[in-house]
Amino acid sequence: MDELDKLIERHQSLSKLSVAFLYSITVSIAVNMFWTPGGIYGSGITGAAQLISTISQRWLPFHVSTAIMLVVLNAPLFVLSWLKIEHKFTMFTFVAVILSSFMMHWIPPLKVTADPLVCAIFGAVVNGFGTGMALRNGISTGGIDIVGIILRKKTGKSVGTINIIFNLFIIACAGFLFGWVHALYSAVSIFINGQVIDMIYNKDQKLQVMIVTSKPKSVITEIQNEMRRGITIVHDAEGAYKHQQKTILFTVISRAEQHELENAMYDSDPHAFVSVTDTVKVLGRFYQKHIY
Repeated sequence: MDELDKLIERHQSLSKLSVAFLYSITVSIAVNMFWTPGGIYGSGITGAAQLISTISQRWLPFHVSTAIMLVVLNAPLFVLSWLKIEHKFTMFTFVAVILSSFMMHWIPPLKVTADPLVCAIFGAVVNGFGTGMALRNGISTGGIDIVGIILRKKTGKSVGTINIIFNLFIIACAGFLFGWVHALYSAVSIFINGQVIDMIYNKDQKLQVMIVTSKPKSVITEIQNEMRRGITIVHDAEGAYKHQQKTILFTVISRAEQHELENAMYDSDPHAFVSVTDTVKVLGRFYQKHIY
């Protein structure tokens, strides 16, 4: 790895750490200032951590905070991610969750409003913004995301049903234990949270990729191993500066696959020229997969 590659990798790592810190602040504000004061439960592991925390506070002789439960529930998923996905991916996910736990302790609980509907909406918007930014920058926020990625790698199928069932379980528990008003507002919050994440992450947007490379076979093999995408090959291209023979590759990916494309290019030809542009519409066959 030369100095330029190291500089690029360092910049990407700092960018992801900054986004992880942003996410930790937004989820902490959502939990401490809106969801918990309003009796609202978030989606996924965050909602489960809130639920266990509330149960411990009401019926157990000891209280376990949401921040602690967030780390406890994610711990076995970190191990699973380390073994089944990628070490660097796991490290950034671990940092995001630990920072979130710390910020939940550091940011004091503050009851902004007593209206549970307002708490549900504002908590969802704040958390959805942070989560969407994290996903957009190739960072998982832990929890069900990890299970989804692993199952997608194994089966190639959508795992959206797992998220729906898990969130329905949280809503049902909130309803049985604390009243159906809490369940209703929690469902509203989870729905809005998902919509905000989709608006920011925009994972289904199509992107056209043009790759100019001197190692076409290596690049094609790596992309097709990482993603299920067709590639158009243009031979006998020539660089205007050094007049070297190049090959141009064209493909279309979804925004969700940008991180996988970067990994594939880094492993196959890190010095290739890659141009990624928005695509308004795609006609013909385009394999669509939903990660989350």
